[in-house]
Amino acid sequence: MRDELLKHIRNINKKSSVQGRILEQFVSQGTFTIPEMSKAVGVSLPTATSAINELIKAGLVREVGKKDISSGRIPMAYDLVPNAGYFVGVNPEMDCLALAASDFCGNLITEKIRVPYTYENTPENLEQMAKIINDFIATLPYAKEEILQICVNIAERVNPFEGNAYNMFTFLEESLTSKLTKLIQIPVCIENDTRSMTFAEFIKGRSKGLKNVIFANVCWGLAIGIIIDGKLYYGKSGYSGEFGHMTAYNNNIICHCGKIGCIETEVSGRALKRKLTEKILNGKTSILSDKVLNQKEELTLKDLLESIDKEDVLSLATLQNIADELGKQLAGVINIFNPELVVLGGPLSETGEYLLLPIKSAVKKYSLNMVSRDTQIKLAKLGNTAGVLGACLLSRSKLLGML
Repeated sequence: MRDELLKHIRNINKKSSVQGRILEQFVSQGTFTIPEMSKAVGVSLPTATSAINELIKAGLVREVGKKDISSGRIPMAYDLVPNAGYFVGVNPEMDCLALAASDFCGNLITEKIRVPYTYENTPENLEQMAKIINDFIATLPYAKEEILQICVNIAERVNPFEGNAYNMFTFLEESLTSKLTKLIQIPVCIENDTRSMTFAEFIKGRSKGLKNVIFANVCWGLAIGIIIDGKLYYGKSGYSGEFGHMTAYNNNIICHCGKIGCIETEVSGRALKRKLTEKILNGKTSILSDKVLNQKEELTLKDLLESIDKEDVLSLATLQNIADELGKQLAGVINIFNPELVVLGGPLSETGEYLLLPIKSAVKKYSLNMVSRDTQIKLAKLGNTAGVLGACLLSRSKLLGML
């Protein structure tokens, strides 16, 4: 069954076909009638009808019932078949893995977050990741053979076209996708984690239905995802969005990328941790003072978020400084791209208005008025689900040849 389905999909992908354009409309918009689909893809009613019938025969599309309209003949509505196949998304974090599975319609079936895992550049770590994924698959309510593809998110520089990551698992002599496919025995693709989050918000979240969007992932590091004219922007090799590694400061602080003065050195979770720790060591008072001064422990991202949630004055002041700097840098991005919307995501977006309001103020101050007044700035909608959901959705779109 899976082999026949994949064969049909590969045939659709060989050339720009009506069936492929129809599938893309179902993926991005959901339910359609044939007249609506005919108009959306720019073909005649008989052509749209024929293509949809072929997709029904292949098991990819189904009737979902009559669509109620104000007058005239009531048309049949169509959508993707949920159980045509399934996808798995994987999102590694600093100390855990998040995993999720979705159906062919892009609906999450199950999600498992914060599975203990140490994200390191070692063969043992890669083997452990594969084992966790296989264990997760074994718990799913359908056969392994029904999973069409897995997408694994990787932080920073990723070439998804070649299946290579350049900051993690660099010991491999073959592509990361080839190695994971062998370990899991299911086709695997990889994607940049910020781009997956961007895509999730675009298909299911805050920026659904828009055409030009910037997504800012504010976590330990800093990166952006870019939507231009309704499409993910990759750049030549998939490295677009490394916003945090633009040189902006003469601060002599070495970024973890090895360069000096990157935006990330002043605007990120790492920067928040460093600045707050320095203030405590210099005599400022915080609810985290005991951990820094007496327990001699490193602050975690969880510590920082909890202190802000408890309205610790020093933590809030430090966050506001970072948010102001982020707004200043995003103003330049807005001047360049003139987006409809900037979405603030990642762990630091959980601080809500504490992050959002200073950013809005700085953007208004530093961007061109005629440009920034076209752009809204909002918090992400999907929270910590965005990474794995985006991986599932991208896995589907990659398989269907839509990227």
